[in-house]
Amino acid sequence: MHGDPRPGTHDGVASGGAAKGGLTSGAMTRGAMTNGAMTNGTRTSGTDAGKTLTVERWGRTTYADAHARQEELVRRRIAGEVGDTLVLTEHEPVITLGRKTPRDAEYAGSIPLVEVERGGEATYHGPGQLVGYPIVLLEDQRRDLHRYLRDLEEVVIRVLAELGVTGGRKPGLTGVWIGERKVCSLGVAVRRWVAWHGFALNVTTDLDAFRGFKPCGLDAQVMTRVADHAGLAASAGLLEEPVVREFAAVFGYAAVRFDARPEVRSDTPPER
Repeated sequence: MHGDPRPGTHDGVASGGAAKGGLTSGAMTRGAMTNGAMTNGTRTSGTDAGKTLTVERWGRTTYADAHARQEELVRRRIAGEVGDTLVLTEHEPVITLGRKTPRDAEYAGSIPLVEVERGGEATYHGPGQLVGYPIVLLEDQRRDLHRYLRDLEEVVIRVLAELGVTGGRKPGLTGVWIGERKVCSLGVAVRRWVAWHGFALNVTTDLDAFRGFKPCGLDAQVMTRVADHAGLAASAGLLEEPVVREFAAVFGYAAVRFDARPEVRSDTPPER
């Protein structure tokens, strides 16, 4: 999604009032991590011993249901009823229209369109894509929305690195790229310094779904998926395990707690 210097919608931001079988692999297990957040067997820097991240896996969801559940989590986080939460889900096919989406944009096909309050332009969500919704309070030292987006990008870049794939950024654009192809889109909203919405990582996504519109204002041919750049084991699912691990490392959580939710379903990459 394009950067935007306007207050309230800049750089993918809008301001307002696991692997199958569980994350076991020796990196994290249900319950808490001890001795600091761990990534690849080493302690990460900047870990706050008092910070715990709750991970909720919602499985396959409709966008409307996930949005309503996000809003409830935002309300509860603002009220201090819950701590920081990372939601992982996989949506039924939908195209969401962020606040920067041109009113005269054209869409072909029958995929439902939904206007949302996040920053950025239009993007697709559907099977084979891991969607992450961090519902997190941006503390005083992190109340820089550009930094928050760069940190989300860093999470995905590190996940790709675990797979032997080099991910990077593009000047003036938000998201993560593999060479000249975009693999992850970002768009967030902020309410009383609680961030919500988040990132969409194409893992085994059918890329044909992007061809009926301009994703993030770009040519649809620019979109790619992890499966076209790395050999993914069947047990990798939608890469929930490395996403949780790297999110905890980048944002400095000392412990991760898993809520009892259905696991995100993985789809076999379609023939191309």
